[in-house]
Amino acid sequence: MPLQKIGKMSLKNSGGFVARVQFSYLDDNGEKKLTNQSGDLTLGFERTYDPGDMGVPDGSMVYMHVFVVWGTDNEAKRAFLFEKGNVSVASYNISGTTLNNDLGLIDIR
Repeated sequence: MPLQKIGKMSLKNSGGFVARVQFSYLDDNGEKKLTNQSGDLTLGFERTYDPGDMGVPDGSMVYMHVFVVWGTDNEAKRAFLFEKGNVSVASYNISGTTLNNDLGLIDIR
């Protein structure tokens, strides 16, 4: 099954910690790369991010990666195909604690 195309990803922070969004993607050599971090996303807030604005090349296989401040990072299991300008948004929620958190896909809209 081909990867679903998305143009953006969002994250809602339902955990008692500060999170920062990053994206991991495969470069042309098949090596996994990690983008720089977004700003702080605190409890109860949700933000939408354009992977291209954070350095993910158009057409790359991309994963949501969440940097948890003072905790354990979490990366989504499901990959998407990043297509600049695509209107689809993959929405995620992170919850739990700094050392025991869950990252789940809510929907794609």
